[in-house]
Amino acid sequence: MANSALELVALILTLVGLIGAAASTGMPMWRVTAFIGENIIVFETRFEGLWMNCYRQADIRMQCKVYDSLLALPPDLQAARGLMCCSLALGGIGLLISMVGLQCTSCIQNNDRAKRLVLIIAGSLVLMACICVIIPVSWTGHVIIRDFYNPLLIDAQRRELGEALYIGWVASAFFFAGGCIFICCNLQSEEKGPARYVYSRNSDYMAYPPQPLQPQQMVLLPQTQPQFQPMLSRHPSTVYSYSSRHPSVRGWQISEH
Repeated sequence: MANSALELVALILTLVGLIGAAASTGMPMWRVTAFIGENIIVFETRFEGLWMNCYRQADIRMQCKVYDSLLALPPDLQAARGLMCCSLALGGIGLLISMVGLQCTSCIQNNDRAKRLVLIIAGSLVLMACICVIIPVSWTGHVIIRDFYNPLLIDAQRRELGEALYIGWVASAFFFAGGCIFICCNLQSEEKGPARYVYSRNSDYMAYPPQPLQPQQMVLLPQTQPQFQPMLSRHPSTVYSYSSRHPSVRGWQISEH
């Protein structure tokens, strides 16, 4: 029962992480204009994302334009595109596979070992999705911070961390929590299963490996003739069916007459 509740918690965490990763991938707020120094024109804000850059004027209207060329993007954004798409694919597949192995579902019946194996695979996919999210988000954040403190750049070229990066970090945390719960719960169950069949070292029981069966030669036993024994009865019988070396009393009486 406890494992079933933890599995549902892990499923919800994975779903929230998948939604956060999808939102971070589509949002253009990866890099935001920094208002420092002489750059005090706050009526125009520039956003740079994975797929487009946008301009917002006086918090009223936003105009976005899709990037014309992928090769014109910086290396961190090029890598972020592929890794974020991989994270969405891995997270979605892991979420679907985990639904098959839940204890509250009947997709796999009468096979707890197969269910645990399915959930371990799902947890591994979710952890891989976590890695695919945290790498581009952290890489982009590192580039923004490095350029912010670069004295060779003017204030208009400096950027700040956007909302999409924070959402990506939170989504990776949800992915990590969900994947760890999927794996740890089922690994615990796997170790606890055969524990009741293990004897302590102080006992006199010894485990022997199974020996292969070897064909044995058939031995025919000689058949012995059954020996007939006389049966006892409460009424005396006058008929004797076995021969005797001594004449019977009845035979003596007949010969005398």
